[in-house]
Amino acid sequence: QWLRNPGPQHEKRTLFGDMVCFLFITPLATISGWLCLRGAVDHLHFSSRLEAVGLIALTVALFTIYLFWTLVSFRYHCRLYNEWRRSNQRVILLAPRAAAAAPPAPPGLRPVKRNSKETIV
Repeated sequence: QWLRNPGPQHEKRTLFGDMVCFLFITPLATISGWLCLRGAVDHLHFSSRLEAVGLIALTVALFTIYLFWTLVSFRYHCRLYNEWRRSNQRVILLAPRAAAAAPPAPPGLRPVKRNSKETIV
């Protein structure tokens, strides 16, 4: 239900935008990191250590920024979900069937009121 209607329109746009970015950026970051590490290995074979260290540092920076963005975005949407859940609770009341009710009291006697163990909502 929350995914269908998370709240105000800007929250829905933010959720949709973050989902699209996550689906686009995840493969992009993975491929970029792989290419940087592959380039670093090639530079190490040609004794160009400075470029290899630079590419490794670029890979670490890339994944650090990606993980930071993912964590911040995930925490933001979890907070929105928890707020939505607190204010949009759905309660289903299950009432007992009428056939299971006690038989009617004899004429002239008041029916006995039975206390239920259930809490009324």
